[in-house]
Parts: sequence; C-alpha cells; structure tokens
Amino acid sequence: MQKKVLKVNPKDNVIVALLDLPAGESVHHDGADYTILKDIKAKHKFAAVDFEDGDHIIMYGVIVGKANQSIKKGEVITTENVKHQSAKVEGKTATLSWTPPNVDKWKDRTFMGYHREDGQVGTENVWLFFPLVFCENKNIETLKDIFEKELLHEKASKHQLLLRSLLNGGSDSDVAVEEEVPDTRIFKNIDVRFITHQGGCGGIRQDAEALGRLFAGYVNNPNVAGATVLSLGCQNLQVQIFMDALHALAPDNKKPIVVYEQQKSGTIDEMLTGVIKDSYEGIKKANEIERKPAPITKLNIGLECGGSDGFSGISANPVLGEVSDIMAAVGGTTMLAEFPELCGVEQELVNRCINDEDGVKFLQLMKDFEKSVVAAGSGFDMNPSPGNIKDGLITDAMKSAGAAKKGGAAPIVEVLDFTEYATKPGLNLLCTPGNDAECTTALVGSGATVVLFTTGLGTPMGNPIAPVVKISSNTVLAERMPDIIDFNAGTVISGEKTIPEAADELLEFIIKVASGEVKTKADMLNQNDFIPWRRGVSL
Repeated sequence: MQKKVLKVNPKDNVIVALLDLPAGESVHHDGADYTILKDIKAKHKFAAVDFEDGDHIIMYGVIVGKANQSIKKGEVITTENVKHQSAKVEGKTATLSWTPPNVDKWKDRTFMGYHREDGQVGTENVWLFFPLVFCENKNIETLKDIFEKELLHEKASKHQLLLRSLLNGGSDSDVAVEEEVPDTRIFKNIDVRFITHQGGCGGIRQDAEALGRLFAGYVNNPNVAGATVLSLGCQNLQVQIFMDALHALAPDNKKPIVVYEQQKSGTIDEMLTGVIKDSYEGIKKANEIERKPAPITKLNIGLECGGSDGFSGISANPVLGEVSDIMAAVGGTTMLAEFPELCGVEQELVNRCINDEDGVKFLQLMKDFEKSVVAAGSGFDMNPSPGNIKDGLITDAMKSAGAAKKGGAAPIVEVLDFTEYATKPGLNLLCTPGNDAECTTALVGSGATVVLFTTGLGTPMGNPIAPVVKISSNTVLAERMPDIIDFNAGTVISGEKTIPEAADELLEFIIKVASGEVKTKADMLNQNDFIPWRRGVSL
C-alpha cells in the first residue's frame, strides 16, 4: 500500500505529501500524528512543527529555507511563508567515509561499444558536421538536407501526411496508419548528425575559445568516428584555435577531420562539392567500425535533471545516485553538473572531494558563477521555475538538495570547469548552468557517452551524439507522456520498488541503450539539441 507522507531525513522538520491531502485529514507518521490545516497537493510539504518567523526549514537534512512568518504544524509550505536560505560553507570540515554498494553482479558486465584507438569506447558511431561560426549554419543545413535524403530515404511522417491531406481537402481521418518503417539506411554502422549554433564570433574571445574547446571535446568523445568542420574564415573561432584545443585534448588524434574554409574555397558550389566528396569517403570508412564487447567501466554517464517536481529528489534522482555509486564502485565514470542546483549542499560536496584542491576549486567556481548572476540582476534564489514551484520546489536550496541526490554518496574524484574533459574514473563535478540543453551539451563535450535525465514535468530534449535516457519521477508523467519517457522511477513513490531495485533495472536498461539494442525516445524523436554556454556578452 502506498504511503501518504514521507519524511526524507530524520533531521527534517517538514514532511512530503505523497498523495493529495484534504484539510482536516489526520495522518500518522513515525510515531506522530498530524492534522492537515489546508488542502495540500501531492509533492508539496507541510510543517512537522510550529515555526516562528526566522526559523530554518530543514529537508534532506540541510537548510532549504527560512520561515518569514509563523507557520503552524500541519500547514503547507509555500513561497509566501518561506524564503530561500542555505547553510554557510566553511571549507572542508570532515573526511568522507563511504561504504561502496555490493557490485558483484556488475563488476564483470559488458556492453557492445565502438572501440577507439585511444582506448575510449563509444555507445554510438557518429560522423559529425558542425560550423565554427553561425555564418556557416546555412551550409550545414544544406548538407543535412542532402545527406539525410540520400542516406536515409525517410518516408513522409504522420504529420507531413496530415498536412498533405488537409491541402487536398481531406482530414486527419484520411491519413493512413503508418506501418513500421524498415531500416533504409545505406550505411548501417554509422549515423550522420549535424550541429548549428549562434556562436563563434560577435562575442567575447573567451566564449569563442570555449566553443573551440567544446567542439574538441565532441570530436574526442568516443561516440564520434570523425567530423566535417566548416569555417567562414574571419571569425573569432579560427580553425587553428579549434585544432589547438583538439591537440591539447588528444595529441595523438587519429580520427579523420574534414575542414573547409569558405573564404578560401571560392564559390559555395565549389566548397560543397569538395565537402560532400571528402565527407562521403570518411563516412564510408567509419561504417566499417563494428560494435565489440567492452566492460561497463568504459561508460561515462552524465547525470542531469530538468522540469523537476517535488518527487524528483525522492525517487528519480536517488535512483540515479544509486547508479552513480555502482559505477564508481566498479570503476566507471559519472559526472554531476548544474552548479546553480548545488546551492545549499556545497558543504557536503566539499567534504566528499578526495583532494582539498578540488574542494577549493568547486567553491570558487560556485562563487564566480553566483557573482555573475548577481551582476546580471538576479541570483541563485531565482532558479526555481514556475513549473518547479507549482509542483513543490519552492526554494533553490530545496530544489538543489534534491538535485544533488543524482550524485549518490561516492567520493568526488575531480572538479571540472566547463569544457574540461573527464579522465578520472568515479564521480566528477562539472560546472554547467542548470539550463537543460546547455547542461547536456556540456556533459557530452566533457566525455559523457550516455546522459541520464530525470524529469517530473516532462521535456523532449536530446543530444546529437549521445543517447539521453529520460527518467520520470512519477508514474502519472510516464503514462501521460510515454513518447518521451524511457524509464519510470515513480514506482519508488508508489512503493512498488525500492531505490536499489529501480537502480538495478535502470542500469540494465542503460546497458541495452549503450549496446544499441534499444533506442531512446529522444533519438526516436530526432531531438538533437546543442546550445553552448556563453558566459560573456555580445559585442
């Protein structure tokens, strides 16, 4: 039977409603009785004690807010009676003592991956087209149209057929039911993907250089077999900047890279003719690479959340945390990002850093990030979106404390700034924004070969070169939006599964995705989002 309420941590002074609770209802939890004073929607929290103005609100065992008026026991916590507040950070105050989970069932597991000459193993085999500057976006789009039409031979989609029917005076009832589309790809072992963006020039040089490093990370990512790079010629992000960044990351890079600069190529027709010929040869050769067994320690898993709700921190995110701990215990790599959503849990994360220098680096990155946000007239306390608040996440610290659960409890082996590449097995922290697409873009640029994305409200986002697995925090979402959700962690809320049981199921699913046995919903929807983080301004 599903419980009605949950206290996440014994230290907490608020309780989570797992079901809608009407005013006047009496609930019993952990030896105490509570009378609900006003209607409380599922996912929201109510006071476990009487609060006075200025009292701390504790959830997940940490400070997540401050009462700005008296709140009676049994009263719902809202943005009107609680404001954001988080604990002060004092630097490293303790040494982590961690007991790894039992991983006997995982230590010898393998997946079918693409082995690269540098020892990395990819979950995909992609030939990537991208421009160094937005001026080349049109040429990339032209190439996309040409290659996809000739290589994929895609049938008209259901929605194309609908518009065609309407144009001919018909209706949606005249659209034939689509039969299962066979695999019509000319090359079965290679996918061709295309990136466009709005950077590379017109902003500060540091952003152009960061974009060059980001693209170097994409080319170095083992999911990529080779790349075609277009340059205009006069932009801030020069070809040499990109090549230097790639050489710094992969001095012995053996992947083929086709580079064309329009201002040196004459007409667009001449350039595109050369690009198509050279890229075709590279794609044809990359198609010869086949999947082979590899230990799951070769996986690099990015951890992210978006469209979060009041259940994210008690179902989907802890399930990811368990997966992350398993991967750390067997010698795999995971990355926890979204620094604005780590506000309030800095002390715990600093204490988990193996090296003191990483703790200092983490705090400095957090400080610099927040300083830039304040300079723009905002603050981390403005992080929760209207959707977050509506579904129970009323302060940034509350949202952050739940978001941090994706990182489990393992030691932090390294703290990485944006565009730095993960090289150490174990849990890494990566400085990114909380923005869904910017975060996923950054995780993949730092080496993630699979991204796990939890959501309580739903989002269709994906990535051009790495599969993005969507995990719902609640069953209602999984049933309402089955076209975007890959895995339902709502079974934790209903009591059908424990967090370890759900994590085991999720890891089995990840292995299937990494082996190419299962396509993610984002891949099926062709969600290939790419938004680089721009820290500066346009000039």
